[in-house]
Amino acid sequence: MFLVGLTGGIATGKSTVSLMIRELGVPVVDADLIARQIVEPGKKAWKKIREVFGEEILLESGEIDRAKLGAVVFSDIEKRRAINKITHPLIYSEIRSQIFKYLLKGEQFVVLDLPLLYESNKVTSYLYKTIVVACEDELQLERLMARNQFTEKEAIARIEAQMPLEKKCSMASIVIENSGSLANTRKQVEGIVRLLRSSKHHIYNRVVYGGGFVVFLCLAIFLLYWFCLG
Repeated sequence: MFLVGLTGGIATGKSTVSLMIRELGVPVVDADLIARQIVEPGKKAWKKIREVFGEEILLESGEIDRAKLGAVVFSDIEKRRAINKITHPLIYSEIRSQIFKYLLKGEQFVVLDLPLLYESNKVTSYLYKTIVVACEDELQLERLMARNQFTEKEAIARIEAQMPLEKKCSMASIVIENSGSLANTRKQVEGIVRLLRSSKHHIYNRVVYGGGFVVFLCLAIFLLYWFCLG
């Protein structure tokens, strides 16, 4: 099996592309979904966030008010580090767990949907390919303002807080241009999935890593036998 990273800029359409990939039968590990699940009321991260940030970031239901918490951590880098310290270990632990599950199922490849793929740089060395979803700057701004009800100033601040989209595109193996119609985006996604399915990299991984495990096992047996004879 091999891993493919999927990322993009805020409001460029990464979630739309991720859904299209799923619809084509490709397993996707969604970091955003995991991030929501680990902070559900009563869970470890939820308790720690309530302890650090106080009751004021909770809704009446007990759920975390993501908009309010987002505003708090966005304006304070130390608080942003604090929330990352609470959530990131749990998120990456669940990502590893899901990858292992798909490995056992014999999947050819898995797509990791990671908003901060390049910013965190935790998994890039394990990826066979990386995909960045991009769109025109003005369209990105319009989408973000409409989606989150931000003012233009707020939206620009959120965009500029991320790694520049142009830089992400320069680091990517594949760029999906999502400024046009959904049909055009879907056509790009279908072509990329066909390309990945034609890859033999999963066979290479099995030979290299599977072979390495066999060599290690044989060496361990030999050493055990040698010590027993001695």
